[in-house]
Amino acid sequence: MSLFAFANDHTGRLLLRLGIGFTLLLHGVAKVGEHAVLSDIATHLQQIHLPGWLSHGVFVGEIIAPIMLLLGFQTRLAAALVIINMLAALGLYHLPHILTLTPHGGWRIELEVMWLFGAFALLLMGSGRYAIRPD
Repeated sequence: MSLFAFANDHTGRLLLRLGIGFTLLLHGVAKVGEHAVLSDIATHLQQIHLPGWLSHGVFVGEIIAPIMLLLGFQTRLAAALVIINMLAALGLYHLPHILTLTPHGGWRIELEVMWLFGAFALLLMGSGRYAIRPD
C-alpha cells in the first residue's frame, strides 16, 4: 500500500475547506463587537455611494460562510459568499497594496488572495465526499 493511499480529491477538498474556513472564521470572530470596524467599513461603503448597513455583510462572509465551509454545507454558496467578501475587502481596503510587499518580502495581500482563489476552487469543485451535504 502506498504511503499516500489515503490521498484523493475528496480529502484535498476537505483540507481546503478546513484551511479556508478556520482561518477566515478567526478573522471574522475578531470583528464581533468591534463597532469601530463596522463603522469604518460603513464609511468606506458610503464613500462609493453604497448604504452603510452593508457593512454587516462582513459577518456573512467571515463567520457564516466559513462555518458553512467547515461543515461542508452548501459549499458552493459559501464559496461564492467568501468570493464576494474578498472582492469587497480588496476593493475597499487593499487596492493600494496590490503591488506592495511586506517588510519580510511577502505580498501584502497574499492572505486575501489565497482566500479568494481557494474559494474560487471550492466554487468549481464543490465540497467533496466528506461534508454534511456533499455536492
